[in-house]
Amino acid sequence: MAFELKEEGFRLKDIFLVVGIPEATYHYHVKNMGKEDPDKKLKELISDLFKKFHERYGYKRIKEELKKLGHRVNHKKVYRLMRELGLKCVKFMRKSRKYNSYKGKVGKVAKNRLSRRFYTPIPLQKLVTDITEFKCLGDEKLYLNPILDLYDGEIISFGIKKRPTLDLVMEPLDEAIEIIKNHASYRTTIHSDQGWHYQHYRWVRTLKENKIFQSMSRKATCADNASMENFFGILKQEMYYGEKLVSYEELKRRIEEYIYWYNNERSKEKLAGLSPVEYRTQSSQSAA
Repeated sequence: MAFELKEEGFRLKDIFLVVGIPEATYHYHVKNMGKEDPDKKLKELISDLFKKFHERYGYKRIKEELKKLGHRVNHKKVYRLMRELGLKCVKFMRKSRKYNSYKGKVGKVAKNRLSRRFYTPIPLQKLVTDITEFKCLGDEKLYLNPILDLYDGEIISFGIKKRPTLDLVMEPLDEAIEIIKNHASYRTTIHSDQGWHYQHYRWVRTLKENKIFQSMSRKATCADNASMENFFGILKQEMYYGEKLVSYEELKRRIEEYIYWYNNERSKEKLAGLSPVEYRTQSSQSAA
């Protein structure tokens, strides 16, 4: 092959530049032509995992999933094999944009009790919440308000509406309160921005009645609620950006499906490669 290319006046190095492959890769495949690929089964498993997780996983998370299945493979090898297979996570392309519900001081502004201390070893001790906006097909919009537990990153409740009404935040709050009553072992703090929903007397009164501390970010300081912002970014990048606009009902279904997947299946490096629900379950079993 090299001889034929040379006869036509082309050099291999020029061909490699055009097709975008390293020269070492070419010589590797020539040398191993006709031989059985020793990584064939591993490649098939990696391909299956990549499809299973909706092409949202890069080599690090694929490595963790292999580990769960009993395959201890170096992350560099997983990276190399995924590159050979042409498997690349392309979901992270754009920055997330959030809905701004700030309308000035329309109620009580709470102090920042969280002060960017996002870690807690206690379930339901620190919760964060916020609202984000999605465009739908036509002129419709979708608004999402999740409540996230900083203990394991689990979305414990959420609301979805066509308009950012007060019920968008009150319904998931009521659901979260029931969970807190049954499972919290420490007084809960819930953190938000200064949006009008969280200044509203119904929100403030409900927290007081249930002995939940209220905490708020400083004005125009999104870093004060970075954990919630991070979740919005991941959600939109993995299942919304780069996709065609769909109807409100279809997008609602996809978000509900994604949150279930995020809670129960999506692995997190800081949770030792477990999903939030797997981590909580394992921790509760260890403590028992």
